[in-house]
Amino acid sequence: QVQLVESGGGLVQPGGSLRLSCAASGSFLSINKMIWYRQAPGKQRELVATITGSGTTNYADSVKGRFTISKDNAKNTMYLQMNSLTPEDTAVYLCYANARVGIARYSDYWGQGTQVTVSS
Repeated sequence: QVQLVESGGGLVQPGGSLRLSCAASGSFLSINKMIWYRQAPGKQRELVATITGSGTTNYADSVKGRFTISKDNAKNTMYLQMNSLTPEDTAVYLCYANARVGIARYSDYWGQGTQVTVSS
């Protein structure tokens, strides 16, 4: 079993920055892929950024150039540095991980989410 705990959300003014963290703990052999999603009220869940086990990253067009995904393998923690925030970035940000939990066994896990509100 893997637990994912997000932190770092909050209220920020337009143009401001926040850094989200997602810490993975529990029983697993390795993390295969981690993803940040977000969901705004009345909207579908949106993939924000992805980072693979080898460190390859990918971003939604809406956040390219403003957000940076990274990870610290030693701490089993993923980060999302968000700069130049706009009200359109307001959402609950959720962490997802695909973890290797056994020989040829992988499972999906979700965090509880952290609220990001961009408003003046």
